[in-house]
Amino acid sequence: MNNILRSLLLVAMPLSVFAASGPAAAQSLDGVKLVEPGKLTYGVAASFAPFEYVNEGELTGFDIDFIQAISEKLEIELLAMNMEFKGLIPALQGGRIDIINSAMYINPTRSEQVEFVPYLKIGNNVLVQAGNPKGITGRDDSICGMTIAVTLGGISESQARADNDRCVAAGLGEVKVLTLPTAQDSALSLSQGRADANYESTPGAVMALEKTGGIFEIAGEPFEMNTQIGIATPKGSTELQAALAAAIQAMVDDGSYKALIAKWKFPESVSLFD
Repeated sequence: MNNILRSLLLVAMPLSVFAASGPAAAQSLDGVKLVEPGKLTYGVAASFAPFEYVNEGELTGFDIDFIQAISEKLEIELLAMNMEFKGLIPALQGGRIDIINSAMYINPTRSEQVEFVPYLKIGNNVLVQAGNPKGITGRDDSICGMTIAVTLGGISESQARADNDRCVAAGLGEVKVLTLPTAQDSALSLSQGRADANYESTPGAVMALEKTGGIFEIAGEPFEMNTQIGIATPKGSTELQAALAAAIQAMVDDGSYKALIAKWKFPESVSLFD
């Protein structure tokens, strides 16, 4: 099964392939208190391909390229701290990192704890084994009584638990929520038949279909297609938020934002900017 995991990964092209030259963002991080002076320390859970993962010992993915481009706009060095997803918000609140750069879905619960600078909008797919042996037709009543593999602490866990509540209330059978440390673990459990389905991001589902040689397929239509993801910052860090937003706008203006979306083969619908 190691080949399955390896096939979920792709080798990223250098950032220079898509980065466009241009002026730095209007704002900088001068005067912003940082965990380590002169560096922007970000937390990441590198287990959510294609956004962030480890390939041959190196961090790679859309978000890794994205924060690199932002750092170039802000003319600041980066320092990455790779950790479990569930530890990201505590690390930010505890002052161990400056930001969270980890495809974090924006929801009311998280927004009570941190503030966000949005940069993409995505949805989710129901991923099943090829041939769909359990006859799952999407995120509907067909998943009642099934086992759903999800990433611990991620949006897919809350979605699956909400589906369990709905199914139980309707008397249609319990949804067993199989929580696993990483998205790769969830995919592996599905391939092995330990789970009947996996809730995967729309870009992640596309990557899984392309890179695993017919092991998976998508059941039904995408759901929650307007979910925004963002860089998380501590509450009240207005100067930091403004600098990040300005850097993202500079990427939009010089075309590197769209080029990055195209590089990672994301659908154009993920863009938050016209």
